Amino acid sequence: MSMPRYSPQELAARLRSGLLSFPVTHFTPDLRFDEAGYREHVSWLSEHPVAGLFAAGGTGEGFSLTGEEIDRVVRAAVGEVGGRVPVIAPATGGTATAVAQARAAEAAGADGLLLMPPYLTEAGQDGLVEHVSAVCAATGLGVIVYSRANAVLTDRSVERLAARNPTFVGLKDGVGDIENLTRVYAAVGERLTYIGGLPTAETFALPLLQLGVSTYSSAIFNFLPEFALGFYADVRAQDHAAVYRRIREFIVPYLDIRDRTKGYAVSIVKAGLAAVGRPAGPVRPPLQNLTDAELAELTLLIGKVSPGIA
Repeated sequence: MSMPRYSPQELAARLRSGLLSFPVTHFTPDLRFDEAGYREHVSWLSEHPVAGLFAAGGTGEGFSLTGEEIDRVVRAAVGEVGGRVPVIAPATGGTATAVAQARAAEAAGADGLLLMPPYLTEAGQDGLVEHVSAVCAATGLGVIVYSRANAVLTDRSVERLAARNPTFVGLKDGVGDIENLTRVYAAVGERLTYIGGLPTAETFALPLLQLGVSTYSSAIFNFLPEFALGFYADVRAQDHAAVYRRIREFIVPYLDIRDRTKGYAVSIVKAGLAAVGRPAGPVRPPLQNLTDAELAELTLLIGKVSPGIA
């Protein structure tokens, strides 16, 4: 194993110190990976003060990328940020595939791993513990487990994993189950870094802060980085008036567009980039792009909170 830039514990501390970037993956009109466009985007985003960058994740349409493409995306991100920001690479699919991707990410120079749920199949808690443990043992990288869909970890499973795996350092919550989050925090406390991972994480940021979820990956940061950073600062200051003003002015009407079609949580981010003059190309099927009318609506909305951009 090569030595990572950050120890798992250093990575966890770094990630909890600020907002997390969740960049889209750029595609050409014929749906090939646009590496030049992606590199330019990542370089621009990394100029802003964030605590970490998730490459080829959900907003990056990681589910639609081949293994070779994931490796290219991770290497491009690592190359562009030049150590300024930790790069978190995905590990996806079944255990053997996730282990292989974890090792490839380490070889590519990634600083940590985001372990996604296994594809399609459901599993019991014992099986999930073994799955996570196998990935943790595969590299020296810090591992953040994305608890969602068919891989929601209970407090007892999290406690077992934390005791068994020193490199298990983070839990990204994609469910928002208050009771389970409370149980998890009561069981392991600050042993882990807790990351918000619900769609449009800003919506849940303030209430989840009380449950130990001190940061989140912001998709909005892709096209409105100043707004996203300001929103995060208001959340950490627990400035309720400022947070809910921003929610009324932008987040709620943004959600109204997002909720019109399944999968728009990703599509609307690429539409936002088109609206601010930084197009990232189309989404890959089975996702679908916003309609022209919806793009125009989103452009007007962005212009209200960031005059002169859209």
